[in-house]
Amino acid sequence: MNIAKIFQTPQHLRITPENLEEKLVWYAIVGTFAIYFIGGLYVLGAILPWLLLGCLCLRWWRQNPSTPLWERIRVPVGVWMWIGGMMLMQLSLIMGHLDYYLDMGQIIKSSIGWAKGWALLALFPMAGCLPIRPKLLYRAAALVCTMVFVLSPIFIAAYYVKLPEKLFISPLQVIGGPGPEFFEFRLYEIDPADNTPRWRLFTPWAPALGFVANIYFFMILREPCKKWKYLGIAGCIMMCQISKSRLALLCLPVVWILVELLSRISRPLSLMITGAIASTGGVTMPMLSEGLENFSEQFTAARKDSSRVRAALGRIAIERWQTEAPLWGHGIVESGPHMVEYMPIGSHHTWYGLLFVKGIVGFGALAIPMIYSFIDLLIKSQRSDTAKLGLTMLLVIFLYTFGENLEILAYLYWPGLIGIGMGFLERPHEERIEAITQNKTTNI
Repeated sequence: MNIAKIFQTPQHLRITPENLEEKLVWYAIVGTFAIYFIGGLYVLGAILPWLLLGCLCLRWWRQNPSTPLWERIRVPVGVWMWIGGMMLMQLSLIMGHLDYYLDMGQIIKSSIGWAKGWALLALFPMAGCLPIRPKLLYRAAALVCTMVFVLSPIFIAAYYVKLPEKLFISPLQVIGGPGPEFFEFRLYEIDPADNTPRWRLFTPWAPALGFVANIYFFMILREPCKKWKYLGIAGCIMMCQISKSRLALLCLPVVWILVELLSRISRPLSLMITGAIASTGGVTMPMLSEGLENFSEQFTAARKDSSRVRAALGRIAIERWQTEAPLWGHGIVESGPHMVEYMPIGSHHTWYGLLFVKGIVGFGALAIPMIYSFIDLLIKSQRSDTAKLGLTMLLVIFLYTFGENLEILAYLYWPGLIGIGMGFLERPHEERIEAITQNKTTNI
C-alpha cells in the first residue's frame, strides 16, 4: 500500500494560500510542530497579529472609490467593540500601576505584556476582515490535528520507555515570556495529584491542549474533504483524552448542542421546542437542578486537589479585589500563599484574574465586547454559516474563561479569534473571496 496516497488530496479539494495574508495564516498554523520544536510558538503568536494589522492598514490605504465592493476593507462594529475593550484594558493596567506607585519601567514591561496578550483579542478579529477564506482555516486545522494523530504515539511511547520528560528549553526564551514552560520541548509530564502521565504537546500545560482541540474541532467539522475531516477529528479527540482535561471533554458536546440550537432559534421548530421546554420548566427544573448539582460534585471530585486550589485562588482574588483595589485592580500579578502552591492569584480563571489585576474596569473591558459579540453573532448565525463559526468560537472561548486566563493562551487559539472576526462580516467570506478570485481571472 502506498502511504503517500493516503495523505493526498483530490485535485478539486486542494487548497493553497492565494495572498500574503493567507500565506501568513496558513504557514503559521500548518507549521505548528516545526515552530514548537524551536520554541517559537509564543514569539510567532506575538508577532503575527501585528503583521496582519500592517496588511490590513496597507489594503485600507490603497483602496479608493474605484475599488470593487468585495475588495474593500470594512471593520464591523463587533470588531470595534473588541478594539475599544482592549484599549480600555490597557488604560486599567496603567491606572492600576499608578494607584500602587509602580515605576515607569514596570508600566512599560506590563504594556509589552498587554501587546503580546490582551491586544491579540482585538488584533486577530481585525485580521478576520482581511481576504482570508474560512476553508483555509478548516484545512490548516485538520492538517495540524492529523499531525497530532500521527505523532502522539511517539510522545506517549516516550513515557513508557522512560525517556526524560523535558528535552530542552529553546534559546528563544531570552526574548521574554510568561515562563519557561512556553519555550520547553517536553515529551510528557507527570500529574503531581495522582502521579499519572499527561501530555501537553505544543502547549505550555495539558489543559491548554484541550482548549486548542476544541477550537480546531469545530473548524474541522466544516472541512469539505472527508479524509482530512475524519483524521482531524480523531486528532482532536486524542488531544482531549491525553490532556486529561475535564473542561475539554465537557466543552465539546455542550458547545455543539448550544450552537445547533441557537443558530436555529428563529425557525418554527426551534421556537416550538423552546416553548415546550419553557412550559414544562416548573416540573423539570427541580430534576435538572439536582442533576446539575450531582454533575458538579462529580466534576470536582474527578480532580479534588486541582479544584481545591482553583477555588482558593478565586476566593483570595475576590476578597483582595473588594477590599484593596475595586476600580482599577492591583496592576500586576501576585503569587498566592503556600495553600495554593504559590500560584498567581486569579490564575486558572479569567474573570477572577481580571478583577484582581485590572479591577471592575478590566472586567467590563472583556465582558462588554463578549456580550455584544454574542448578540451580534447570534442574529447573524440565523442566515450565515460564517457567523455560526464565529458564534461557536465565542462560546468555546467563553467557557474557557472559567478554566484558563484568556490573554496568556491567545497565541495558541488565535485561529478562533480570526473566526470571530469573520463572523461579524455580513457578507459570507467565501462569497467575497470567490468574487475576488473571479475578478482577477477575468482581468487576466
